[in-house]
Amino acid sequence: MTRPILCVEDDPDIGRLLITLLGDAGYPAIRVADGETALTRWREASLVILDLMLPGIDGLAVCREIRTADAVLPLIMLTARADTREVVHGLEIGADDYITKPFDGAILLARVAALLRRHARAATGAPAGERTPIAVYDLVIDTEAHYATLRGQALSLTAKEFALLSLFARHPGRGFSRADLLDAVWGPEFDGFDHTVNTHINRLRNKIEDDPSNPRYILTVWGIGYRFTDASQRPLS
Repeated sequence: MTRPILCVEDDPDIGRLLITLLGDAGYPAIRVADGETALTRWREASLVILDLMLPGIDGLAVCREIRTADAVLPLIMLTARADTREVVHGLEIGADDYITKPFDGAILLARVAALLRRHARAATGAPAGERTPIAVYDLVIDTEAHYATLRGQALSLTAKEFALLSLFARHPGRGFSRADLLDAVWGPEFDGFDHTVNTHINRLRNKIEDDPSNPRYILTVWGIGYRFTDASQRPLS
C-alpha cells in the first residue's frame, strides 16, 4: 500500500485544500495540525509538507527532528512569509524545497511529483549492468542508483543534494551559474531565491569536503557560480 503524504498544517482551510489537491492527483494524504503530532506520524509518510508556523513545536524544529532520524525523506516547507533568513535556515537543516503561501496548486503538485520520483529512484536503484559510477579522489557517485560514498562510507544526501552532486559529476570542469543550477535541479517553474543554491552547496560541501572552506570537489568560480573538479575522473569498471 502506498504511504500517504503527511500535511502538517494548522489552518483547517489550507489543510483541506492540500488534502483535496493531493487526493485529486492520486496521492493519499493525511493532515495533522501541530508539530507534536507530526513527530509521531512522519514515519508513516512518503513525503512531508510542513507548515513552518505551527502551535507548540514549530516547523523548523520538526524539520530538524525528522532530518536527525531520516536524511532522505522528501520534505517541502510551506511558509506564509517569504523571509530569506527563515527559508535559508529551513534549507540548511534539511528541507528539500519550499513553497510560499498563497501557493499555486499545479506548482505544488509538480514539486511533490519531482521529489517522489527522485526518492523512488533512490530506493529502487537500477540494474547493476546499467550503472556507471563515477570515481573522483575518494568520492564515488552512482548517478543511476542514486548512491554516493566517501572513502567507502555511504553519504546521507537529500534529494536536492544528490541531484546537485550528480549534475556536477556528469559535467566536470563546467561552470554553472546559480540560475543554471536552479533550472536544472529545481526546475524552470521555481520562483524562489538564489540563496537556495548557496545553502544547498554549503550543506553538500559540509558532507563531502574535508575542509569546506577550501573545497576539493565543488569549487567556486568567482563571478559565475560553481564547478566540479575535473581531476582524474573515470568510470568504475
